[in-house]
Amino acid sequence: MSVPRIHRMEPGDGRVVLVVTAHADDLALFLGGTVAAWVDAGWRVVAVRATDDRWDSLGLSEEETVAANASEFRLAGEILGVAELVELGYPTDTLADVSEVALREKIIREIRRFRPYAVVTFDPRSLYGEDNQDHVAVARATDEACWASQFDKHHPEHIAEGLAVHGVFERWYFAREVERATHIVDIGAQLGRKVAAAVAHRTMMLNVLNQLRLQAQTGGWRIDAVDAALGAGEPGPLVAELVGSLSAEVGRRHGLEAAEEFRVVRFGGLEGILEALGTRLP
Repeated sequence: MSVPRIHRMEPGDGRVVLVVTAHADDLALFLGGTVAAWVDAGWRVVAVRATDDRWDSLGLSEEETVAANASEFRLAGEILGVAELVELGYPTDTLADVSEVALREKIIREIRRFRPYAVVTFDPRSLYGEDNQDHVAVARATDEACWASQFDKHHPEHIAEGLAVHGVFERWYFAREVERATHIVDIGAQLGRKVAAAVAHRTMMLNVLNQLRLQAQTGGWRIDAVDAALGAGEPGPLVAELVGSLSAEVGRRHGLEAAEEFRVVRFGGLEGILEALGTRLP
């Protein structure tokens, strides 16, 4: 098993990184620091959100929830420097019932439209303890879309619209806990923006804290900091503390102030063939 290495972010020169997530807050919480690092290095980051997060709030109507989470997704994207946001618009927490082929087609379309150097999504191999089926569905559909986007017989209607087949060179996978991480990204310089982007998701974070309170109560516990944040209707300071400490914990494992972990596959896992037979273009 290979030892994970600290990844040195190379200049992007305008190349595209396409991030596909299930929910608005996934971008900031799972890889906000790395997104900011890509932007700092000159990459163009495009973020795709599969669902509308219509039920992820506390005390709001469904319509208010959709509007608030969309607005906060835009704000978080601005903080991180995301160039473009794409909304697929599925109802949240229903992707397990959606055709994987239909979801895959939408992601193939975005791959062919933006022609990314790298695609980033949930790791389909790191699903132990993953209780959110939207994450599972996005992981599987995106992983398959990366190779299906190269076939001209997959969705020829895209070709008729003027899009073209496209091969993704790198796939970056994240998870609650990445199995066999290969790349560690130092986000010490970007941690402030990651935290700010997470805090921007006020609507979703209030619901997260309420979930923590409900579980604690059932177990016979009280978390004063959670109760205080919910009582004030202001999750920001506690969210900032939690996101910062979790990023620092990952960093300590690798001798860094703060870090994020990924499993990265280059050239479809056949990089040895590329190195043996290929010639790097100028």
